[in-house]
Amino acid sequence: MRLYTLILIIVLAWLQHQLWFGKNGLVEYRQRSEAVARQQADNQQLKERNQLLYKEIDDLKSGLEVIEELARNDLGYIKPDETFYRVLPKEARGATPAAKGN
Repeated sequence: MRLYTLILIIVLAWLQHQLWFGKNGLVEYRQRSEAVARQQADNQQLKERNQLLYKEIDDLKSGLEVIEELARNDLGYIKPDETFYRVLPKEARGATPAAKGN
């Protein structure tokens, strides 16, 4: 009877080891689940970015306002008879002259 009990305990321990640490065990399952969740989050971000790109493509195909905006922002185009004013922030102005009358 003791021999059968010992054999059953050994078989049970071996099965538990296989369940937790063996090939396709719970540890590997958890790692795969986390990898799938990360990949799904990455895919969702890429889908949102693609939607924005498709929207911009549609705007470029349908209207001239978007083309004009891109040309003004990226290439610095100015329309004829238009006055361009460049406003610099304080940090970019450099050293300003001191107030007169010191």
